[in-house]
Amino acid sequence: MMFSTRLLPAVRRASAHVQRGFTLIELMVVLVIIGVLAALIVPNVIGAADEARVTAARTDVTNIMGALKRYRLDNQRYPTAEQGLAALINRPASGPQPMNWKPYLEKLPKDPWGNPYQYLNPGVKGEVDVMSFGADGQSGGEGNNADIGSWQ
Repeated sequence: MMFSTRLLPAVRRASAHVQRGFTLIELMVVLVIIGVLAALIVPNVIGAADEARVTAARTDVTNIMGALKRYRLDNQRYPTAEQGLAALINRPASGPQPMNWKPYLEKLPKDPWGNPYQYLNPGVKGEVDVMSFGADGQSGGEGNNADIGSWQ
């Protein structure tokens, strides 16, 4: 027993000398691999955020159109252009008064770029139109700046 306890510190010292760090070449190989993976993944992730905003805007437009259709079923007409989308949240104070008004949305969402949704009555593409002007906040455009509307 005594022999093994005297040998223990010597074993610890020997194992401490055996350990060594990574070489510069090993670190460089790891950094190159991480760089290649980042170059492949980052472009896909950046585009995903824009696609998610477009999808969210389409979902909002669909929900607003559903609320407008329920408004029309209850009141025999869509809100006027003057009443706007606010008629889905608060009873309109102007124009033709709705007969069976109730709240149709809890709140009006803003589009994913922070702008209000547009409402046209009469619509250009349908009886009424609801749209977002896209990332640039202006009518027309292509790609992320394209309008997203109820006609799509």
